[in-house]
Amino acid sequence: MTSKPPPAPDLAHISNWVFDLDNTLYPAECDLFAEIDTRMTDFVARLTGLERDEARKLQKHYYATYGTTLSGLMTEHGLDPAEFLHYVHEIDLSPLPDLPHLRRAIAALPGRKFIYTNGPRRHAERVIEKMGLAHLFNDSFGIEESRFTPKPHLAAYEGFCRLHKVEPQGAIFFEDLARNLLPAKSLGFTTVLVHSAKDWSHEPIEARPAGAGDVFGGDGAGHIDYITGDLAGFLDSALVRPVEKRKD
Repeated sequence: MTSKPPPAPDLAHISNWVFDLDNTLYPAECDLFAEIDTRMTDFVARLTGLERDEARKLQKHYYATYGTTLSGLMTEHGLDPAEFLHYVHEIDLSPLPDLPHLRRAIAALPGRKFIYTNGPRRHAERVIEKMGLAHLFNDSFGIEESRFTPKPHLAAYEGFCRLHKVEPQGAIFFEDLARNLLPAKSLGFTTVLVHSAKDWSHEPIEARPAGAGDVFGGDGAGHIDYITGDLAGFLDSALVRPVEKRKD
């Protein structure tokens, strides 16, 4: 007996589509973020003088505790963020796959589309340009726009909503980190956890991306409305339901 496919998500009320960037908008399996991760470790080792293994432990401790490695370095070491952001994000983008299905799906979405990343705006713009998506997004919200307050701090989400005049009750948030969806849900966003087939067991459990064996990232499901391992397919299914017409 074959099982029925899950019903299409009811997103007729959505007019603002907010996407995390790394390991969400592009598939984690391409390992682009591994380049950034390696460069972060190199930077921490150079800054602190620690051996590389110890520098990596400190890097992950800051990531789990503060939301980003950068936030930990700023808090604990008084780091000026400019050098760090430039160094760790000047990476080779050739691992990014061509995803025409995703382009078509995003192009078909009604309303505004945003990138919201804990990385810098330049990184977001480089990635979406390489993916052929830049013309589909209204804007990118990087760590500079949040005054270096990263997800999952609630103030960062509130700042995004103020800047772009987004009403969370009519918006949807896509993320690969379950903990980053908790503040979004508390504000009224519809939330989608995007998981991958990667093994993330090497990452701190408090801030582990959603993988095939742990799709909730160690958290409960109360703040997660939908889960998908196929972003383009999910967006397609969302458009199966007719978009509500505004009543004047």
